[in-house]
Amino acid sequence: MKRRRGESHVSETPAIAWLKAHGVVFTEHPYDYLERGGALHSSAVLGLDPFAVVKTLIMQDEAVKPLAILMHGNCTVSTKNLARQIGAKSVEPCKPEVANRHSGYLVGGTSPFGLRREMPVYVESSVLALPNIWINGGRRGFLVGIDPSVLTGTLGAKPVVCALAE
Repeated sequence: MKRRRGESHVSETPAIAWLKAHGVVFTEHPYDYLERGGALHSSAVLGLDPFAVVKTLIMQDEAVKPLAILMHGNCTVSTKNLARQIGAKSVEPCKPEVANRHSGYLVGGTSPFGLRREMPVYVESSVLALPNIWINGGRRGFLVGIDPSVLTGTLGAKPVVCALAE
């Protein structure tokens, strides 16, 4: 984690503490957050491919059990395909206040690392084929760059195929 002189440093978040505790190598990428800008805004501001910027979405199944899905920044989740693959009857996005409670993060700053509540994490399988990814570091306006193998190896995310192009 190298920073150049004059680069801003984002204070430690639960996600950063988790990455450090697990010995994960990462780079820090702060940017000016835009409400409802999402992964497309962060990728544009940082000059990254939105396909390599991974968003963390908190959803719930029909039993209202939370789960996290990691998806390309320029794709949406087919909840029907996701539900079928994880053996659920249905899956739907959580309301923002519910997602905040489950994850411990504010929507727009949700990271799959250091979640408040234990929940299954799923990752779009094509994310794993990328050489590097950028994913939220636990605060709005802050991404971390990591090797995607961290998602299945260290984090234990399960690969699924449920991407729809936006």
